[in-house]
Parts: sequence; C-alpha cells; structure tokens
Amino acid sequence: MANLRMILPAVGAAVVALGLSSVFVVDEREKALVLQFGEVVAVRETAGIAFKVPLIQEVVRYDDRILSLFTPPLEVTPLDDRRLVVDAFARWRIVDVVKFRQAVGTQGIQLAQNRLQNLTVNAIREVMGSVPSTTVLSDARTGLMNRIRDIARTQAAALGVDVIDVRLTRTDLPDQNLSATYARMRAEREREAADEIARGGEAAQRVRATADRTVIELTSEARKQAEIIRGESDAERNAIYAEAFGRDAEFFAFTRSLTSYERALQPGNSSIVMQPDSQFFDYLRSDQVQ
Repeated sequence: MANLRMILPAVGAAVVALGLSSVFVVDEREKALVLQFGEVVAVRETAGIAFKVPLIQEVVRYDDRILSLFTPPLEVTPLDDRRLVVDAFARWRIVDVVKFRQAVGTQGIQLAQNRLQNLTVNAIREVMGSVPSTTVLSDARTGLMNRIRDIARTQAAALGVDVIDVRLTRTDLPDQNLSATYARMRAEREREAADEIARGGEAAQRVRATADRTVIELTSEARKQAEIIRGESDAERNAIYAEAFGRDAEFFAFTRSLTSYERALQPGNSSIVMQPDSQFFDYLRSDQVQ
C-alpha cells in the first residue's frame, strides 16, 4: 500500500504532463504544422488551441506576417550597354505552409530568403537587360518593377510563398563611371554657358551699333535742321536789311556806321590808326552830325 501511494502521484503527474504536452497554442501571427516522424499530419492556420499526440508528434511554427527581403547591390547592363548599380527590396509571405515545408525542409525562413534573393536578382537582371537605361530612369520604372515582381512571383510559387511587391531603391552609375559622367556634364554646361555668353555679346553689340547709328542719324538731322533754320534766319535778316536800305539808304548807312563804331570803339586800350578824312568818320564830323 505504501508503494502504491508513492506511485499514484507520479503516475498522476505524468498523465498531467502528457496532457499538457498534447496541447499547443497557435498565435494569430503564425502558422503551424503538426509533424509525425517528419511527415505533415495537420495544418493549423487559425489562431487558437490545438492538439497533438505527445512524444510522437511535434509542432513547427512559421511566421504568417509579410516579410522583407533586401538584395545586395548588383550591376546590370541594359540594352544600351550603360551599366547601372541596382538595389532592391521585396515583400513576401508564406501562403502554402505545407509546400513551404517541403521546399525548405528544416532550414525554414533562412533558406527561403536565400532562394527568394536569387530569384529576385535573376528577375531584375532579366527585366533590366531588356530595356535601355533611359527607360530605367524614366516614369516607366514602375512598370519594370511590376514585371520583376511577376517573374519572381511565378518562380517563387514552387516555394509556397507569394511575392507581394518588388521595389528598386537605387539605380545609379558605378562609382568608377561617376567622375567621368560628372566631368562630361560639367563640360556640357560650360559649353552651353559659353554659347549663351557669346549670343548675349553679339546681341549687345547689335544693340550698341543700332544705338550709335540712331545717334548719328539724329545728330545729322538736327544739324541739318539747324542749318536750314540758320539759313532761313539769315535770309530773313538780309531781306529786312535790304528792305530797310531800299526805303532810306542814308538812314541805313547811318545805322551801319553806328554799329561799326560800337564794335570798333570798345572800352579799354583800343587803338585805331587811319587817315582823318576816312569815310569811317563821316558821321562823327560835327558838320554832318548836325
């Protein structure tokens, strides 16, 4: 009886342990497989409590969330032989957990990541090699990424996974080509700047020449008009003098003499040497002044 009392608790504990080991919980973020001697006997894709046979069956869990995959930088050669360095990332998810187990075995997610990376790299090379580099750098890039995704998705179906999206994060020239490209771009911009400066100088020269010609034309026209006005004035003055002379020759001679006196006999040290009976003094003699 004493031995029986000691055995019963042990048996009870073993039964409880076996009962607990037959129960497992599936999280909403995962999928689970129940394996028996390495073979899949049950699939648990919904969250909750599930059961298995203790000691004989085991549970393998896989992440049911969307996972990310980053590719290493790789060089691709588009149709125009202009090499590009491309980085990309993909998002994928396990959709058939049984097929996934059969494809990757016990290595799980890590092996799947490696295979998906190879599939994605090959798809990138295939698509990028079928178009020129200008297409890669244009708005058509979205279409190229969708083609890469479709190729990777088709090939990844054998792994029991779905490639949800593939995105190119960088498409640049290789480092050894950047300096030459920048130098070529700089030379091109400098050439364009020199052309613009030359065209500006030519336009400025034309403007200056037009302005100089306009100045000469305006000056010449002004001088011509001045000469015409001066000639007309002289003619009018001579006509007035002639008319005055015609009316009273003696008075005209008298006014001309007075003008000559005013001009000749200026204040200061003026000296005039001439004969006393010169006609210049006709209107200064006392008998004629009267």
